Amino acid sequence: MKDDLGDRIRANPKYQELVSKRNAYGWIMTALMMIVYYGYILLVAFNKDFLATKTGAGVTSYGIPIGIGVILFTIIITGIYIRRANTEFDDLKAQIIKEATK
Repeated sequence: MKDDLGDRIRANPKYQELVSKRNAYGWIMTALMMIVYYGYILLVAFNKDFLATKTGAGVTSYGIPIGIGVILFTIIITGIYIRRANTEFDDLKAQIIKEATK
């Protein structure tokens, strides 16, 4: 019975749509994160003078707000992914399960 259910789910076109959408979205989000993170790491490696430049009369350099920006970017794209996963992906998954268990 379980194999039959699994076969029905895999045969559903909505399942193929879910898999392709989720994979594509995951790769896009991964690429964005890699660009931001490795961009920061490359700045640290090759442009230390820029990151060490003071932002004003205080002690804060450009490296601090950029580093905080990387952390905030990570939190934001995680939230965006979770929101989409909990709405669009979960709705599609529920439709697939409903159709497969008829």
